[in-house]
Amino acid sequence: MTGNSVSFSNKKTKRKFNPNLQKKKFYVPELGEWISLKVSTSALRTINKIGISSAIERAIRNGKI
Repeated sequence: MTGNSVSFSNKKTKRKFNPNLQKKKFYVPELGEWISLKVSTSALRTINKIGISSAIERAIRNGKI
């Protein structure tokens, strides 16, 4: 997403809004191993809420993976 950075003098310059990505390791009990993913913080909250296995299944179902 793009937008303007507005200074105190109201001068506008272009800027980008980047997603907040974090590298995180998750343990998948079904596989019995750790996987490393780069996920956004909103996806991290979803994984904490519904679990890593359900989140992976949901992502596959929605065509994200």
